[in-house]
Amino acid sequence: QVQLVESGGGLVQAGGSLRLSCAASARTFSSSTMGWFRQAPGKEREFVSAITWSGGSTYYADSVKGRFTISRDNAKNTVYLQMNSLKPEDTAVYYCAATGPYTAVGVTSALYKYWGQGTQVTVSS
Repeated sequence: QVQLVESGGGLVQAGGSLRLSCAASARTFSSSTMGWFRQAPGKEREFVSAITWSGGSTYYADSVKGRFTISRDNAKNTVYLQMNSLKPEDTAVYYCAATGPYTAVGVTSALYKYWGQGTQVTVSS
């Protein structure tokens, strides 16, 4: 069982930055694709970003490309999401997710086996 704990959310003005962290409990972290998803009120959960188990490839939703950066530190069992130039439409609960070992990266939530509890990000205009 993999436990994921997000942190770093909060309230920020438009144009500001936040850095989300997701700490994983399991030693299998280093072989898992990690993803970030978000869900705004009244909307479906959507893909934000993902990073392969090696960190060699990253993927972004068009809406955040050029503003968000995903990274991971396998020695610390932690994945990060650096969010810059935040917009009010980025307001959502952000979830960290992990696949099983050596699973191909994907943008659909069904590929991810483990989920964190979410952290609120609110961007004021």
